[in-house]
Amino acid sequence: MSTPWKTDKWFTSPWNYFEDVIAGLEFPKNIQLHDVSLRDGEQQAGLIFSAEEKVRIAEALAEVGVHRIEAGMPAVSKEDERAIKEIVKRNLGPKIFAFARCMVDDIKRAVDCGVDGVVVEIPSSEHMIEHAYKWTLSKAIDLSVKATNYAKECNLYTVFFPIDATRADINWCLDLLNKVAEEGHMDALAVVDTFGGLSPNAVGTVIRKIKRHINKPIEVHFHDDFGLAAANTVLALAAGAEVAHTTITGIGERAGNAAYEDVAMTLLTMYNIDLGLKYDKIYETSKLLREISGIQVPQNRAIVGDMIYKIESGIIASWYRNCGRELPLELFPMRWDLMGHKAPEIVLGKNSGTDSVLHWLEKLGLSATDEQVNELVQAVKDEAYIKHRLLTPEEFEALARRILEQGK
Repeated sequence: MSTPWKTDKWFTSPWNYFEDVIAGLEFPKNIQLHDVSLRDGEQQAGLIFSAEEKVRIAEALAEVGVHRIEAGMPAVSKEDERAIKEIVKRNLGPKIFAFARCMVDDIKRAVDCGVDGVVVEIPSSEHMIEHAYKWTLSKAIDLSVKATNYAKECNLYTVFFPIDATRADINWCLDLLNKVAEEGHMDALAVVDTFGGLSPNAVGTVIRKIKRHINKPIEVHFHDDFGLAAANTVLALAAGAEVAHTTITGIGERAGNAAYEDVAMTLLTMYNIDLGLKYDKIYETSKLLREISGIQVPQNRAIVGDMIYKIESGIIASWYRNCGRELPLELFPMRWDLMGHKAPEIVLGKNSGTDSVLHWLEKLGLSATDEQVNELVQAVKDEAYIKHRLLTPEEFEALARRILEQGK
């Protein structure tokens, strides 16, 4: 691809491909998404999925092409256990994982569900082990070794998941990881930024440092407390991490997790890395999640916001009329159909201008003088202020017919 920043589907910045920008990138060949919507995502306060709803979401994720699904934590409830077993039974395509505490009994529950792999958590910062768990440091290590070895005996792909790793003393954390790698078992290591406090400048250094010490595939699990989860995830992948833990539209504990939509679309359009997803299912899957959960997202949210292809500004409406139909990427960084949105639409509100009104007059098959158009522009603005919202097509038509009738 001669111009990876500009295709028939997107137009981002050519600056992304300066030689000194791409020189240090170490993206693995086969990056995978590990979706945690059904476990960590459901930890969002007030969010509850029934077993049937979890199956529907898992089916949608499989349709998108997500590589791995963390279907839940069997120890949480019988409902969770039932959902995991049903998702496994469906044989949807993605590898199915369960989440477990560093306890042999939790691993047994995961085995009983028939999953392909297990994510085994352990507190990894000295202060959390001491204050939140009231454990000795040796207990944390012993539990990790015992649980991960048992997972290995059960032929489960084992991801070691050290909670709060990024707030731990790095030497203590590396010692813990080495201990588990040598005496216990891990097929992969998750670098876990539980509280989202890792800065973008630190991400690459941290990933490379850990990779030098632990000869295992690296997965990253970043939270969004500072709005950096998706960006940090991309930076971690650029430093050599192989798997990104994400959720649908960023749901999750507190401020949520890295949104898979943001990670996937950034990789595709800014780094020319195709994860093999059905990208045109992205918006549909987000809408399904919202329908099931009742959660709302900002209408202008990146990638999946309901209004990101609605044009209110008079200036942008002029652009759209001048070239938007033939050259839509002059107005938008990505085509709407790439993610499954509907085509752009000019809407009417306080920011509307002459071209907005002309567009709607044409749609209605009405003609007006320049004076009537100007009068109608002001009427639309006034009405929008009164109603404190956009006008409906019916409301605009009523205004237009009234002004045109007065002109007669």
